[in-house]
Amino acid sequence: MTTNETVFFRDTKPFDVLRTDVLPAAALRARALGRPVRIWCAASSTGQEPYSIAMIVAQMEAQLAGTEVQITATDYSAATIARARSGIYNQFEVQRGLPVQLLLKFFEPVADGFELLPEIRRRVTFEEYNLLHPFPASWQFDIIFCRNVLIYFDMPTKKDVIDRMAKLLTGGGTLFLGGTESTLGITDSVLRVQRHAAAVFCRPMELALHEHASNAA
Repeated sequence: MTTNETVFFRDTKPFDVLRTDVLPAAALRARALGRPVRIWCAASSTGQEPYSIAMIVAQMEAQLAGTEVQITATDYSAATIARARSGIYNQFEVQRGLPVQLLLKFFEPVADGFELLPEIRRRVTFEEYNLLHPFPASWQFDIIFCRNVLIYFDMPTKKDVIDRMAKLLTGGGTLFLGGTESTLGITDSVLRVQRHAAAVFCRPMELALHEHASNAA
């Protein structure tokens, strides 16, 4: 079971944590290794979530000190992916969660509403993909967004998806779930970082590292 419900900067807290804590830390690690930061938005629907992240990255370019950020966004629906790639949203959609200053900065009016500028669209790679299928062996991510998706799965499927995602996280990697989603009673392959207001998870052996970084932020 799936849903296409999505808005820009949904719930806000995860994006605040991404901006102030998670992304700067991931960029520091990636820069030391001479590679890009890799972010995956699972079940990205019509693209508001990955484009929200792309706008944050664009605003943080100076802070990221030239570190490349690659955003992969996936959804099971080819039609939804095509819609996301267009980067065009109607008046109702841009009024849901998108700050006016970002609308003015990163969009331009078109006949059907508002179109994201190429500089934002090209930051995101959209792919058709079903979370229930095995993940490609080459996948490794510093940050995974899988928010408000697991609530539609039964318990065994939730455990399977979370466990497989945990294996994709790089050292120090972070998993974002929805604000009402929890792994308690499902799996211990990831643990919640208690210092964060958002639903942020990491692998158990790295919990102390994440909480120390959160305290320092």
